[in-house]
Amino acid sequence: MFAPILLALWLVAAPAWASDLQVSEVSLEPCPAADIGAQPELGRPAGASCYALRGTVINTGQKPVVDTDVFALILDSSGEPVLQNRTRVGSIGDVPPGSSTFGLRLAVPAGTPGPLRFRNVKARGFSAPVRTRAGSDDELLPLEQELAERTLVQ
Repeated sequence: MFAPILLALWLVAAPAWASDLQVSEVSLEPCPAADIGAQPELGRPAGASCYALRGTVINTGQKPVVDTDVFALILDSSGEPVLQNRTRVGSIGDVPPGSSTFGLRLAVPAGTPGPLRFRNVKARGFSAPVRTRAGSDDELLPLEQELAERTLVQ
Protein backbone atom coordinates (compact mmCIF):
# COMPACT_ATOMS: atom_id res chain seq x y z
CA MET A 1 0.00 0.00 0.00
CA PHE A 2 2.74 2.46 0.96
CA ALA A 3 5.22 1.34 -1.72
CA PRO A 4 3.26 2.85 -4.67
CA ILE A 5 2.84 6.14 -2.78
CA LEU A 6 6.56 6.32 -1.92
CA LEU A 7 7.50 5.48 -5.51
CA ALA A 8 5.18 8.20 -6.83
CA LEU A 9 6.63 10.76 -4.41
CA TRP A 10 10.18 9.81 -5.36
CA LEU A 11 9.42 10.17 -9.08
CA VAL A 12 7.73 13.55 -8.59
CA ALA A 13 10.46 14.93 -6.33
CA ALA A 14 13.46 13.28 -8.00
CA PRO A 15 16.72 14.65 -6.64
CA ALA A 16 18.96 16.89 -8.73
CA TRP A 17 22.30 15.10 -8.81
CA ALA A 18 25.44 17.22 -9.01
CA SER A 19 27.78 16.81 -11.99
CA ASP A 20 31.41 17.89 -12.20
CA LEU A 21 32.43 19.26 -15.60
CA GLN A 22 35.87 19.55 -17.18
CA VAL A 23 37.29 23.06 -17.60
CA SER A 24 40.12 23.93 -19.99
CA GLU A 25 41.72 26.82 -21.89
CA VAL A 26 41.24 29.15 -18.91
CA SER A 27 42.50 32.72 -19.04
CA LEU A 28 42.26 35.68 -16.68
CA GLU A 29 42.83 39.18 -18.02
CA PRO A 30 41.78 42.74 -17.26
CA CYS A 31 38.53 43.81 -18.90
CA PRO A 32 39.10 46.10 -21.90
CA ALA A 33 38.82 49.83 -21.07
CA ALA A 34 35.70 50.05 -23.28
CA ASP A 35 33.99 47.25 -21.32
CA ILE A 36 31.06 48.56 -19.33
CA GLY A 37 32.23 46.47 -16.36
CA ALA A 38 35.66 48.11 -16.29
CA GLN A 39 34.32 51.01 -14.16
CA PRO A 40 36.88 53.62 -15.31
CA GLU A 41 35.35 56.29 -13.07
CA LEU A 42 36.19 54.13 -10.05
CA GLY A 43 39.94 54.20 -10.63
CA ARG A 44 40.60 55.31 -7.05
CA PRO A 45 41.94 52.84 -4.43
CA ALA A 46 38.50 52.26 -2.89
CA GLY A 47 37.10 50.99 -6.21
CA ALA A 48 37.32 47.69 -7.96
CA SER A 49 39.11 46.44 -11.04
CA CYS A 50 37.30 44.34 -13.62
CA TYR A 51 38.81 41.04 -14.76
CA ALA A 52 37.40 38.52 -17.22
CA LEU A 53 37.77 34.80 -16.50
CA ARG A 54 37.21 32.89 -19.73
CA GLY A 55 37.49 29.27 -20.69
CA THR A 56 35.91 26.17 -22.14
CA VAL A 57 33.67 23.81 -20.20
CA ILE A 58 33.14 20.25 -21.40
CA ASN A 59 29.98 18.28 -20.69
CA THR A 60 30.73 14.65 -21.55
CA GLY A 61 27.19 13.54 -20.71
CA GLN A 62 24.21 13.10 -22.99
CA LYS A 63 22.00 15.67 -21.26
CA PRO A 64 22.43 19.36 -20.43
CA VAL A 65 23.84 20.25 -17.02
CA VAL A 66 21.83 23.09 -15.50
CA ASP A 67 22.50 25.82 -12.94
CA THR A 68 26.25 25.44 -13.42
CA ASP A 69 28.64 27.34 -11.14
CA VAL A 70 32.34 28.00 -11.72
CA PHE A 71 34.80 27.78 -8.84
CA ALA A 72 38.39 29.03 -8.82
CA LEU A 73 41.06 30.25 -6.47
CA ILE A 74 42.22 33.68 -7.68
CA LEU A 75 45.65 34.70 -6.34
CA ASP A 76 47.62 37.96 -6.35
CA SER A 77 51.34 38.19 -7.16
CA SER A 78 52.32 37.12 -3.63
CA GLY A 79 50.08 34.03 -3.73
CA GLU A 80 47.41 35.45 -1.43
CA PRO A 81 43.71 34.86 -2.25
CA VAL A 82 42.11 37.89 -3.91
CA LEU A 83 38.49 36.96 -3.16
CA GLN A 84 38.60 36.24 0.55
CA ASN A 85 36.57 33.23 1.76
CA ARG A 86 35.12 32.73 -1.70
CA THR A 87 35.92 30.25 -4.44
CA ARG A 88 32.61 30.43 -6.32
CA VAL A 89 33.33 33.04 -8.97
CA GLY A 90 30.02 32.93 -10.85
CA SER A 91 27.29 31.05 -12.64
CA ILE A 92 27.35 30.08 -16.31
CA GLY A 93 23.80 28.70 -16.42
CA ASP A 94 23.04 25.64 -18.54
CA VAL A 95 25.78 23.68 -20.33
CA PRO A 96 24.70 21.53 -23.30
CA PRO A 97 26.49 18.27 -24.11
CA GLY A 98 29.86 18.90 -25.73
CA SER A 99 32.23 21.84 -25.48
CA SER A 100 31.06 25.38 -24.65
CA THR A 101 32.88 28.63 -23.98
CA PHE A 102 32.15 30.78 -20.95
CA GLY A 103 33.10 34.20 -19.66
CA LEU A 104 32.67 35.72 -16.21
CA ARG A 105 33.43 39.18 -14.88
CA LEU A 106 35.23 39.40 -11.55
CA ALA A 107 35.40 42.52 -9.38
CA VAL A 108 38.85 42.58 -7.80
CA PRO A 109 39.70 45.15 -5.12
CA ALA A 110 41.61 48.04 -6.69
CA GLY A 111 45.29 48.07 -5.80
CA THR A 112 45.57 44.26 -5.71
CA PRO A 113 49.16 43.50 -6.76
CA GLY A 114 49.26 41.74 -10.11
CA PRO A 115 49.68 39.81 -12.15
CA LEU A 116 46.73 37.73 -10.99
CA ARG A 117 46.81 33.94 -11.27
CA PHE A 118 44.21 31.23 -10.89
CA ARG A 119 44.19 27.65 -9.62
CA ASN A 120 41.72 24.82 -9.22
CA VAL A 121 39.19 26.02 -11.81
CA LYS A 122 36.16 23.73 -11.68
CA ALA A 123 32.57 23.74 -12.87
CA ARG A 124 29.68 21.97 -11.21
CA GLY A 125 26.03 21.80 -12.23
CA PHE A 126 22.95 19.69 -11.71
CA SER A 127 20.74 17.23 -13.58
CA ALA A 128 17.63 19.30 -12.79
CA PRO A 129 17.08 22.98 -11.92
CA VAL A 130 17.92 23.97 -8.36
CA ARG A 131 17.19 27.70 -8.79
CA THR A 132 14.19 29.63 -10.00
CA ARG A 133 14.36 29.56 -13.78
CA ALA A 134 14.05 32.67 -15.94
CA GLY A 135 11.11 32.58 -18.30
CA SER A 136 11.54 32.42 -22.07
CA ASP A 137 10.45 36.07 -22.30
CA ASP A 138 12.99 37.25 -19.71
CA GLU A 139 15.97 39.10 -21.10
CA LEU A 140 19.56 39.04 -20.00
CA LEU A 141 20.87 42.07 -18.14
CA PRO A 142 22.96 44.42 -20.32
CA LEU A 143 26.20 43.23 -18.70
CA GLU A 144 25.25 39.60 -19.33
CA GLN A 145 24.33 40.35 -22.96
CA GLU A 146 27.63 42.10 -23.65
CA LEU A 147 29.74 39.36 -22.07
CA ALA A 148 27.79 36.64 -23.91
CA GLU A 149 28.30 38.45 -27.23
CA ARG A 150 32.05 38.83 -26.62
CA THR A 151 32.38 35.15 -25.71
CA LEU A 152 30.62 34.15 -28.94
CA VAL A 153 32.78 36.46 -31.07
CA GLN A 154 36.10 35.10 -29.76
